[in-house]
Amino acid sequence: MRNIFAIGGGEIRDLETFGIDEKIVESSRKENPIVLFIPTASGEPQGYIDTFNYIYGEKLRCKTDVLLLLEGKTSSQKAREKIMNSDIVYVGGGDTRKMMEVWKSYDVDKFLREAYEKGKTLCGLSAGSICWFKSGHSNSESFETAGKWKYIRVEGINLINAMHCPHYNEDTRKVDFDVKISEYGDIGIAIENNCAIEFKDDSYIVHKTDVKSKAYKVYQYNGEITREELTNTTEYRSVRELLRK
Repeated sequence: MRNIFAIGGGEIRDLETFGIDEKIVESSRKENPIVLFIPTASGEPQGYIDTFNYIYGEKLRCKTDVLLLLEGKTSSQKAREKIMNSDIVYVGGGDTRKMMEVWKSYDVDKFLREAYEKGKTLCGLSAGSICWFKSGHSNSESFETAGKWKYIRVEGINLINAMHCPHYNEDTRKVDFDVKISEYGDIGIAIENNCAIEFKDDSYIVHKTDVKSKAYKVYQYNGEITREELTNTTEYRSVRELLRK
């Protein structure tokens, strides 16, 4: 069984996504699964790692590990071993473009595709949500530019053939994502904070920790942007239908 949980956003430290985190752990079908945290996008801060260990280790009773890539102390072989020895891989938020560049230098993108095929649960929030898609709507320029910046399209590892927008209910993302969909002609999957989509083999379902949070399919039809709310929170539906215009 292949599982991906794409989380639109929310503060893990404030338990805003805790109900989704519980679903992620349940997907492993193990009592104490091994969960690997990859915090590349945020710069690998110790505080983020400690928060993750508290939520997934202490509260969810998982065995936690972390993959650190930025200091050059981890080999490509060791990165693969950590990924393949885990039951769940959780990718943190931050700078998606930088994360993807670092991953490619270690072949982590290839290892994650391999892990997916072997049935390991892949998940994450924001940048850790974008990475599973063909591409994503990213604020990576804001990490590199002190002044004006704009949203950009960033390539993911393409396990889900769509363009993804996390934090869909924040600032100008909705308007800018419409522009990106018009420009590239992709199917868009937009997810608000405290909401996630679980992709399970060829089906999907929406999970929420806030009833007001929403997820959408966004696409261009007859020259106009169409936005369809995804309302299936109690039953799985076809991914094939989701990704078809």
